[in-house]
Parts: sequence; C-alpha cells; structure tokens
Amino acid sequence: MTKRPTIADVARRAGVSKGSVSFALNGRPGLASATVDKILAAADELGWRPSNRGRSLSVSKAFALGLVITRDPAVLSSDPFFPAFIAGVESVLSTHGQALVLQVVADGSEADGYRRLAQDARVDGVFLSDLRHDDPRIDLLVELGLPAVTLNRPDGESPFPAVTLDDRPGTVAVVEHLLGLGHTRIAHVAGPPAFVHATARSTAFVATLAAAGLAPVAVEAGDFTAAGGIEATRRLLALPEPPTAIVYANDRMAIAGLGAAQAAGLTVPDDLSVAGFDDSELAEYVHPGLTTVRADPFHFGAAAARTLNRVVDGESDVPDVELPPAELVVRRSTAAPPAEEDT
Repeated sequence: MTKRPTIADVARRAGVSKGSVSFALNGRPGLASATVDKILAAADELGWRPSNRGRSLSVSKAFALGLVITRDPAVLSSDPFFPAFIAGVESVLSTHGQALVLQVVADGSEADGYRRLAQDARVDGVFLSDLRHDDPRIDLLVELGLPAVTLNRPDGESPFPAVTLDDRPGTVAVVEHLLGLGHTRIAHVAGPPAFVHATARSTAFVATLAAAGLAPVAVEAGDFTAAGGIEATRRLLALPEPPTAIVYANDRMAIAGLGAAQAAGLTVPDDLSVAGFDDSELAEYVHPGLTTVRADPFHFGAAAARTLNRVVDGESDVPDVELPPAELVVRRSTAAPPAEEDT
C-alpha cells in the first residue's frame, strides 16, 4: 500500500520547514510568494491532501454535519424524501471535505441522538427535520450549543435560519385540479398531525374545498407509511358515501392506497381518482401513473447544506432561503368522477 504523503514529506520536497508548509497550506501570512508557490507545487506533486482529523485539530472543527431521523431503518430506503435530500446534502459536503453523520433513531429518542452528536463536538451543526408544533428540539439545540438549520419554519420562536419549501400551492393545485374534473366528494389522507408540514398540507386541502363551498368527505390521519395509507384507504372506501377522489399527503401512502383500491375491485381512475405528494421516483411508473405534487428534495438538501455551512462558518444573520414552491404534475391516476355522481 502506498504511504500517504505527510507535511514532513512536502517540507523535504520543497526544502523548507514543516512550520512553513503549515503556514502555506493554511493560507497564513508571513511567507514570500515564491516560497508559497514552491510549497504548493511540492504538495501537488506528492498528491498531498489534508486529513479531516488534522484539520479539525487545527481549527477546532469536526468537518461533519449531523442529521437525526426518526424512521424505521428497514423502510428508510423507500422513503420519498430523505434519500434524495441526503444526496443533495452530500453533493455540497463532498466538495468541502465534509462528512454527514446520520443517526436513525426510534420514536421518542431524538433528544438522545442530538446529545450524542454534541458530545465531543462530533459535528459542527445539524439539520432539524420533521418540525413539530412547539418543537422542543429547538430549545435543546440552543442548550447544546449546536448550530442548526430548520427544514421549513417552525411555528414558534427559533434562532436558526430556515430553508423553506411552501407545500400549500401544490396542495391547492391538486384540489383545484380535482374540482375542475367535476369531483365533489374528495377525501384526504393526511400526515402525522404533530408535524408542521403535514398540518400545512391538510389545512390547505380543507381551505381549498371550503373556497369552493365544499367540505371534505373525511380527513384521515396517516403516518406517511405504506401500511398507514392502506389502512386509511380501506376506512374511506367503507364509508356509506365513499369519496370519488383521495388526496394523500405523500406518494408512499398514495401508491399503497392505489393498490388497496384496486384490490377492492375499483378501477383507478374510472372509479376513484388518486393523487399524492412528492413526485417520488416510482410515481411515474406505477399503473396508472400517479398525479402528484412535485417537490425537489435533492435541491432542498443542497440548499440546506450551503445554509448550514454559512452558520457553521460564523456568518451573522444568515437569512432564510425560500425554494420554489411545489407544483402539480398531472398523470393518469386522476380523471372525471363516475357518472353516477352527476345524477
């Protein structure tokens, strides 16, 4: 195995002291420009690269950012948001010599996850996802002294900048699309009511129907999982007057609900229209293709990483970042309601 070149190797190649190499490679003043050029040329010839451990010791940084997710690890890979979000984060960290420290924890143990990340300064900052109403984690991060970026704005006080993607225009658009097709019996399978973004979507759903003089057939509380989508769909289809269209708070529940409807003998979209949220990879390829709302978790992750790095680097008053709003993508899972609704 080829030995990794060290600062001492660079110093010998350039004919200078190790102290001079350290000054040149860290951009410190005090060396002649010709000496700096000679050192940088020697480092390049040797293929020298800084180790994150050495960098962290010299500048008191971990060169890592943290993300704590409350999910079952077995189903995280099929989550419609986090894999793409993490890819976006990594697209930024990989160019900065940084790492992402990911902790997937059980429900109720998130606080311990953040405490572990704060111990021994394992990370320089964290992403705060799945915001809750009156989220206690914000005070915890302040107490731990962890810089942070919130994914969307919390509904309470926060000292941290937010990277936001407004879900409401997409939700409004999908409901208006169904109204335009002639649906009047529309139901919603919402996300967990404790989540700020789930509440935003369900509130926009109800408000859009109200503006058209309608009330929902029902709003079922879901949990963003396939099993939750199936159970909520079965409850809706068992109603005395079941909906002719269902709007789900994410694609995973929508795709599972589509399957549950077909298993119950319904044809989508002839008997039931189905719409989701996220425009995940499978949405285009299920049969029929899923009408959904397109968010962009990859760019969400990249924007969050850039923003958190600004906080970690000590910039003051880092502003919120507002991403383009989610937008409707119409596919074949939505159509006019069955003729009997018009009789």
